[in-house]
Amino acid sequence: MALRRIRQYGDDILKKKSKPVVKFDETLHNLLDDMWETMHEFDGLGMAAPQVGVLRRAIILETEEEQYELINPVIVETDGQDVKTEACLSVPNKQGDVERPMFVKVEAYDRHENPVTIATDDDMLVTALCHEIDHLDGILFIEKATNIQPRPTDEEVAESNKRIKGNPRRALKILNNKDNKKDNKKVAARA
Repeated sequence: MALRRIRQYGDDILKKKSKPVVKFDETLHNLLDDMWETMHEFDGLGMAAPQVGVLRRAIILETEEEQYELINPVIVETDGQDVKTEACLSVPNKQGDVERPMFVKVEAYDRHENPVTIATDDDMLVTALCHEIDHLDGILFIEKATNIQPRPTDEEVAESNKRIKGNPRRALKILNNKDNKKDNKKVAARA
């Protein structure tokens, strides 16, 4: 495994549409392994191949319960609409509100070319799936987002956690109130 450079907003590769994966071989496995190492190094929740400079339709996602490797993912069904706050490793220090479905069904393959179907209404997973699949089509969240603002630093979140005795939801409310008093902007958790 190797740590790869994360492509940043403004890099032309992030605007290009990725090509389907046709060979499920060691090259693909190495790419996925490198994506995991890179994502973990930078505390991400998901990553798409274009973010490490590879124009192939491959994404990885991690929740508290499970890790996903999705090759050639396609959203085949959605339902509802909600606005979610998102951030991105390729757009450092920014977050914004993006309209996303409340339910999504995705069909894809795993690294061994076995079919995978994910049908979920889990807020974080729905958002991550849509966000990462957008990357494969050359779309960054910041192009869809409203209310774009600076992300709170880890130190700001930790300090708020101390003040409210470890309740992260309360910490975000404190951050929101602090920032609303300053510049009338909402601050939310890392997407």
